[in-house]
Amino acid sequence: MFDHLGRRIAEHPRTTILVWVLLAGAAFVMTLSGATGQTLFDRLSTGAPGVPGSQSQVGSDIIAEQSTTGPSLTLAVNGVDPTDSSIPRVVTPARRDLSAIAGVASVIDPYVVPDGPANPAVSGLLARNGRGFLMVVELQHGLSSAAEDVALAKVQARLEAVPPALTAAVGSTVTGQVGGTTLIVKEITDQVEKDLQTGEAIALPVALVVMVLVFGGLLSAGMPLAAAVASIAGGLGSVLGLSYLLEMDASVVNVVTVLGLGLSIDYGLLIVSRFREELHALVDADGGQRVRRRRGDGAVQIALERTMHTAGRTVLFSALTVAISIAGLMVFRPSILRAFGSAGVAVILIAVATATTLVPALLALAGRRLIKPGLVGRIPGLAWLIRRTGDVTTEDGVFSRLAQRVQRRPWLVMLGAIAVLAVLASPVLQLQLRNSTVELLPLHSGQRAYLTTIAEQYPASESATGWVVAEGSLDEVTAWSTQLIDLPEVASIDPPQQLGTSYVVVPYRVDTADPGGPKAVDAVRAVRGLDAPFDTWVTGQAANQLDFLDALAARMWWAVGIVVAATFVLLFLMTRSLVIPLKALLTNALSLSASLGVLVWVFQDGHLEGILSFRPTGGIETYVIALVVAFGFGLAMDYEVFLLSRIKEQWDAGATNDEAVRRGLQRSGRIITSAALIVIVVFTGFVFGKLLIIKEVGFSLAVAVLVDATLVRMLLVPATMTILGRANWWAPRWLLRVTRRATIQH
Repeated sequence: MFDHLGRRIAEHPRTTILVWVLLAGAAFVMTLSGATGQTLFDRLSTGAPGVPGSQSQVGSDIIAEQSTTGPSLTLAVNGVDPTDSSIPRVVTPARRDLSAIAGVASVIDPYVVPDGPANPAVSGLLARNGRGFLMVVELQHGLSSAAEDVALAKVQARLEAVPPALTAAVGSTVTGQVGGTTLIVKEITDQVEKDLQTGEAIALPVALVVMVLVFGGLLSAGMPLAAAVASIAGGLGSVLGLSYLLEMDASVVNVVTVLGLGLSIDYGLLIVSRFREELHALVDADGGQRVRRRRGDGAVQIALERTMHTAGRTVLFSALTVAISIAGLMVFRPSILRAFGSAGVAVILIAVATATTLVPALLALAGRRLIKPGLVGRIPGLAWLIRRTGDVTTEDGVFSRLAQRVQRRPWLVMLGAIAVLAVLASPVLQLQLRNSTVELLPLHSGQRAYLTTIAEQYPASESATGWVVAEGSLDEVTAWSTQLIDLPEVASIDPPQQLGTSYVVVPYRVDTADPGGPKAVDAVRAVRGLDAPFDTWVTGQAANQLDFLDALAARMWWAVGIVVAATFVLLFLMTRSLVIPLKALLTNALSLSASLGVLVWVFQDGHLEGILSFRPTGGIETYVIALVVAFGFGLAMDYEVFLLSRIKEQWDAGATNDEAVRRGLQRSGRIITSAALIVIVVFTGFVFGKLLIIKEVGFSLAVAVLVDATLVRMLLVPATMTILGRANWWAPRWLLRVTRRATIQH
C-alpha cells in the first residue's frame, strides 16, 4: 500500500500540493474569518470543567434553567467618597441611559434609594474602605445571543464612561473596573488566541533553525514546516467542526494545535531524513552520478517508494500508538476530556496525512537537490556543524559511540537512570488536584483585578462558597436548612431563595478565601452527608472538583487498561516480542512519573513562579494530569517506535542484539533528539503565554519530552536492551505462528 502511495505521489506531486494548499486555505478562512457565521474563538467556552449527570452539574443546570435573571455587569468605582454630593449628578443620568438600553432589566446603585449611601439597604454596595461603590446592571432573561451581545457591549461602554465623568465632577482621580461572567469568558478566549500566536511566533522560527542544522539546508528543513502549517490549519478546522458536536473549552485549541504542530514536524523529519538516506544510497550505488534537478530519472521515485515502505509505515504505526493513548481520554465522563480526546485524534490523523502525502510530494519535486549541499552550508562557521548534524550516510557517529559506552556498563547506566527518574518523580507523592476558575487568569488580568476588588471591598457581593439546590417548598427547605448552620464546616448560610416553582436554593459560606481548598471540600462532604426529606444537589467549585475526581477514579483503570493492552498488542505485532512491549510500558511509566513530579514541584509548590510569571493555586488542575499522562505517553511511544523500528530493522538483517542497538540508535538518535528539541521548543513557546492552564500543559509536556528523549531513549533503553540480550526478542513459538499474518513490518 505504501509503495503504491509513494509511486502515485511521485507521479503527481503538484496535484497533491495544490489539494493541500486549498484545504489549508479553506480551513484558515473558516476558522479565523467567521465565514460560517462564527469564528472558532467565538464558539469556545470556559469555566470549571463539569461532569454530566453529577450532583454539581445537575445543581448548576437547575439554577441556570430556573433562573429568571439574565447576565449582569458590575462597575466597581474606586477612589471617591460615596457621600460626595456631586456623585448623583453623574450617576443619575448614567442610570437613566443604562435603563434605556434595549434588554436591560434593572440598574442598581447606592443612589437609587432615599438617603442614598446612608440607607442601610445599600450597605452591600459600598466599599469597606469608604472609597468606592458599585453599580450593577442586569439584563432581561431569555434574550437571544445577538441581542444579549449588543446590550452587554452598550452597557459596558456606558459604565466605562462613569469614572472619567466622576473625575471631572469631584476634582480628583476616580478609577473603575467593569466585570462580570461574560467579560471573564471573553478575556480567557481572547487570551487563548493571543497565546496561540505567541507560541507559534516562538516555535516556528526556532524549529526552522534546528531543522536547517539537522538537514544542512533550507529546502529540506522547509518541508516539515510546510506540513506543520497545514496541520495547524487542519487542527483548527477539526476543532471548529467538533465544536458543533461537543462543548469546546478554550484551552482545547492551544493544546491540540501544539500537538498537531509537534507531531507533524516529528513525522516530517522522519520522512525527509529517510528519503535523503535512501537517495544517498542509490546515488552512491550508481557511481555518484551528477546531481540533477530532474525528478524523472528513476532514483527519486525508487527512494520515495522505499521511504514510504519503511518510514511511512513507521509514521502510521507511531500515529496509531499516539492516537490510542489520547483516545483513552474519551473513556472518561467529563466533557472536557472527551473534547481533548476527539480533537486530539482528529489532529493526529491530519498530521499523518500531511507527513505521508504533502511531504512526499515536496520531496518528489525537490528530487536530487536534497543531497546537494545547500547555500546555508556554505556559510563560514556553519559548514562544519552542518556536516556533523546533517549527515545521514554514516554507520558510526555520536549516537553509536554513546551506545557503546552504555553497553560497557549497562547495569550502572540503568540503575543510575532509574535513580534520577525516581528523584524527579518524588514530588508526585504530595500532588493536590484542583478545578480552578478565575485563578487561571493571567496575573495582570483586568477581570482578576476586578474580582480581587470585590472580594476585598464588597464581601456581601461576593459569591457564596457553595449552593444546595433542593426540590421542595420554601418552608420545608428553610426548616431543614438549620441543619446546615449546625455543621462545623459551614460558617453561615444565606436566606433560602425560591427557584422557579419546584426548587429552592440555599447558598452557604465557609470560613476560607479559597472556594476550592480543603475547607471548602470538607464542607461539601459534610453537606452531602446530611439526610433530607427531599432531593438535594450540592454545587459550587469544591463540589465540582470532587465530582470530577470521582469521575476520573471511576474509569481510570478502564482507560489505562485499554491503552496498555492496545499498545502492548501493537508493539508485539511490530517487534514480534513479548519482552520489548513490557519494557517499553515500564520505562514510559517511569518517564511520565518524572515529568509529573517536576510539574508538581514547579506549579503546585511554586518554585519557578517568578520566572514563569504565575501564582500557585495550591494544586494542579485535574484535567492537566489527565492530559499530561495521555499526551506524554503518546509522545514517549512516538520516540519508542522511531528507535525500535530501526533496531528491529538491523536485527532482521542479521545483526547481533548489541549491534542492532548501536546501529539503530545511530540511525534514529539524530531524528529523535532533533524532533524532541523541536517539540520542546514548541511546548516551551506556549509556556510564555498568559493562561495558567496553558503554562502547565506546555511546561509539563516539554519536560516529559526532554526526560524521555535523553534519560530514557538515549540511556535507559539501550542499557536495558543490552542487559536483556537475545531475551529482548522472545515470544512463544505458537504465538508467533498464530500472529504471523498480522505482523506489522517496518
